[in-house]
Amino acid sequence: MTRIFLAAFAIAMSIHAAAAEPIKNPVAVFRGLDKITGRIITFDVRIDETVQFGALQVTPRVCNTRPPTEPEQTTAFVEIDEITLSNEVQRIFTGWMFASSPGLHAVEHPVYDVWLVNCKASVDEMSEEPRGPDALPELAPDSDQGTEEEAPPED
Repeated sequence: MTRIFLAAFAIAMSIHAAAAEPIKNPVAVFRGLDKITGRIITFDVRIDETVQFGALQVTPRVCNTRPPTEPEQTTAFVEIDEITLSNEVQRIFTGWMFASSPGLHAVEHPVYDVWLVNCKASVDEMSEEPRGPDALPELAPDSDQGTEEEAPPED
């Protein structure tokens, strides 16, 4: 009886050891959609830091991935606040986001959508993102430089 118990215990421990611990990453990668302009922006945010996207403030608390030997799964615990027109901060989302299912826990706002794309080991890592033929081009930030229109040539 003791041998059966020890064998069962050894099997249970090996199964538990086979489930690898998640990799905690210091940077979360998000994608945001401005529904008014149609502009999509990818932005990196360090854990426990806040980045403003439009009227939203995005603060990731944890960003986990799995080891390469495990099935891919990227998750992040995120807090998102909205800055209202009266300059008040209102929490609109607190919870887990899953990169594999962006619609499951994405933030849907009347003007902005935000979803998790990936986690990274550093901000300096370049994200290799495939772009399809109908992907929107990244727009340069609004500035006064280069906005002068050239006059058409006179005949």
